[in-house]
Amino acid sequence: MTNKSTKTNTKSHQTDRKKNLRIGVLISILLITTPFLFYLYTYAPVDSKEWDTIFGTISARKFNNVQMYMHALFTKVTFLLLTGIWFLTSRNWWKYAILIPLTMFLFQLIGVLSYELDYIDNFDFWYSLPIILPILAFLIYISYRISKNNPDSSDLMSEVDKEIKKILSDDL
Repeated sequence: MTNKSTKTNTKSHQTDRKKNLRIGVLISILLITTPFLFYLYTYAPVDSKEWDTIFGTISARKFNNVQMYMHALFTKVTFLLLTGIWFLTSRNWWKYAILIPLTMFLFQLIGVLSYELDYIDNFDFWYSLPIILPILAFLIYISYRISKNNPDSSDLMSEVDKEIKKILSDDL
């Protein structure tokens, strides 16, 4: 009976490893392609308001040309992608602080995609404040609670310093 449960547990562990490996490979590929994604705008025509691609026609909207529009678009998409990956893969308690730049990049991307060129990167901060302020309040509260509930943190740091000094003195 224990042999069967051990086999099942081993299989699920192997499946989790394969799944984690696939996710890791996908994230690595995304990170490797971000520089190419960032410079994709260079292939857009400089002297045209429209660009026919295999994905459809891309219009410059209120930008001077398609290349300027693509530059603004892919700059925002790249940074949104990078901060999104950072947020999803972070295991630290402060990972919610990453939501602040993520929110700002999202609002900037919405500004690029909207037809109102006058508002791009100008008022995005003010529009994102209602989302950013509760996150900041939550992070300050969590930080306060952690430092209040953990009075031994200074003792732990002194023990770590002593251990490091001991190891370094043993090596010399």
